[in-house]
Amino acid sequence: MKSALSLSRRQLLSFLGSTFLASKAWAFGESARWVPAIAQYAGRWDLRRSALRRFAYEVQRRTATEVVLEPVPIPLDSPRLFELPFLYWGGEGGFSPLEEGVRQNLRRYLEFGGFILADANGSGGGFEESLRREMSLLLPQAPMALLDTEHVIFKSFYMLSSAAGRMGASASLEACLLGRRAAVVWVPHDLMGVFARDAAGRFEYPVIPGGERQREMAIRLAINLVIYALCLDYKDDAAHLPALVRRRR
Repeated sequence: MKSALSLSRRQLLSFLGSTFLASKAWAFGESARWVPAIAQYAGRWDLRRSALRRFAYEVQRRTATEVVLEPVPIPLDSPRLFELPFLYWGGEGGFSPLEEGVRQNLRRYLEFGGFILADANGSGGGFEESLRREMSLLLPQAPMALLDTEHVIFKSFYMLSSAAGRMGASASLEACLLGRRAAVVWVPHDLMGVFARDAAGRFEYPVIPGGERQREMAIRLAINLVIYALCLDYKDDAAHLPALVRRRR
């Protein structure tokens, strides 16, 4: 599934970021690999850090994407953000308003083609409210909108009929759309929680209410989101052979 298109998007982000922010391109030395970047901010940002390792492993195992297995924390005001086409922003509990300089950095990142997966890591505590506040200030022209299962995210790698996570599933996702592109996708069901394992390698959290079948569907959604971030709408323009559809299901 990895293509020249995915690499060109990463190169474009890096170029634009260096142009506007005088950053050094490819600070990580991993320009050919997908990096599981995690947003670092003044809140409970690292609750699913270990789960991202397993997530990266599943991306590597199930797709042709080359990955960096170790999660990389990225401060939201860092110019290094522009080297990464995918940013995971998780948390539990509310967080303080971002400084305007941080917002400007994030706004440029999103407008230049960056992608944020926002994921509630618990059952509440104000994270959703804080996240929605920041999105409304970052992208006032792009309020959260529903994405139903016709959107390319639901078919970017696997063919999916719902959006599952650790704590439930729904028939749609929410996203901030810049034109046709989903720049920020909000998942309220603790998506990364399905990957978390304890020291013995056992899954750390139960999946409610659908058990292991729901876990598998959530893993597939997470992989679809990575492929979407790398390749965007390529699959909307592709002709789907019946055999391919059956195989992905």
